[in-house]
Amino acid sequence: MLTRSLTFAGDDHDDIVYPAAIPFVLVHLASLGILWSGVTWTAVALGVGLWAARMVIITAGYHRYFSHRTYQTSRVFQFILGFLCQTSLQKGILWWAAKHRHHHKYSDTPTDAHSPREHGFWFAHVGWIFARQRGVADYQLVRDLSAYPELAWLDKHKHFPGVVLAVACFLIAGWPGLFVGFFLSTSFLYHSAFSINSLAHQFGRRRYATGDDSRNNWWLALLTMGEGWHNNHHYYQSSTRQGFRWYEIDATFYILKVMSWMGIVWDLKSPPPEVIRGERRLSRTAIDKVARDLAGTFSIESIAEPLQKAWAGRPTLPSLDELLAELPDLEELRRRTQEMFAHTPSFEEIAERTRELLADAVSIRLFGEPLPA
Repeated sequence: MLTRSLTFAGDDHDDIVYPAAIPFVLVHLASLGILWSGVTWTAVALGVGLWAARMVIITAGYHRYFSHRTYQTSRVFQFILGFLCQTSLQKGILWWAAKHRHHHKYSDTPTDAHSPREHGFWFAHVGWIFARQRGVADYQLVRDLSAYPELAWLDKHKHFPGVVLAVACFLIAGWPGLFVGFFLSTSFLYHSAFSINSLAHQFGRRRYATGDDSRNNWWLALLTMGEGWHNNHHYYQSSTRQGFRWYEIDATFYILKVMSWMGIVWDLKSPPPEVIRGERRLSRTAIDKVARDLAGTFSIESIAEPLQKAWAGRPTLPSLDELLAELPDLEELRRRTQEMFAHTPSFEEIAERTRELLADAVSIRLFGEPLPA
C-alpha cells in the first residue's frame, strides 16, 4: 500500500508527564466515593440532570460559540456561558477554543492530538491528556476571545466554576450529591464529549469530502446533543446547526433556537442549500488530503512490479505521460472518490491530484526519486 511518506512525515514523541492530568484522574477516583456514601434518588437525578445540562453547555458554549462563533450573544451572557462551560472541568474557555481551532486546522494529521488515524483510538480519546506537548494551547488562535478581560480571568481560574458546582451538589444532596451528582456525572461527561474526538473519526458515514476522517453518527448525535453530525460540521464549521437534514436530531440547536426567540442569543447560522447539497468546492489543502487518502487505497507494489520488469536497466526516468499511462485512469479515480464520499464537486481535481501522487510514489519506488516537475 501507499507508504506513510506520501501522507505525513513521522510523528513527534511526547514525554509522558502526569501533573497536568491530575484533575482528570482525581475526578475518576473521586467517583468511587459512591462506595462509601451510597446512592440516593436525589443524587441520581442531580447527576443525570447535570450530565445532560453540561453536555448542552459544552456543545453550545465551548464548541459552537467560543470555538466557532456560530452565533452571537451579549457580553454578560458570554461570561455566564463561559462560567457554565468550566463547571465541566475541561480547563479554561480560551484553552479549549484554542485546542479545538488547532484540531480543525490540522485535522487528522500528525499535529492533531485527537486523531485516531495518527495516534490510535485511546490516545485520541484520553491519552493526549497525559502528554505534555499535546496539552499546550496556541493562544494566538483565540485573540478574538483574549480581548475580553473577564474571559481571560475565567481561563486563568479554570477550576473555580467546577469547585462552586461541587459545593452546590454537596449542599443539595450531601455526600451522595457530591460523589454521584458531581464527580460521577463529570466522569461520564468527559467520555461523552471525548467520544467525538475518537469514535466520530472512526465510525459512521462520510457524506462530504473534508480531507479528514470525520463521520456522521446518529447514536453519537443522541449521546452528545447533536455533536455526532461530525462530518457535517467539518464540512461547514460556521453553522450553528450541525444536523443539516430535518431527520438529523440536534438537541443543542433546538435549545439555542428557543433561546434566540427569547433574545438571549441571535444570528444563529445555518448551512445554505448549496452546502447541504454538497456543492461547496474544496480548498486546495482539502483536495490534497482527500487525494492522499484515495492514493492510499492503491498498492504501489502491484503497480510498480510489472513496470520494474519492463523498464529494467532503463538509464533515464520515463516521461510523465509514459508513467501516467500505467496508472489507474481518471474515470476509475473519480469512481473511487464517489464511493468514499457521497457529495463533492471537486471529483476532477481530486482524481488529478491522486494521479500525481501515485506517479511520484511509483517513480520513487522504481528510480529512487520523484518525476521532475
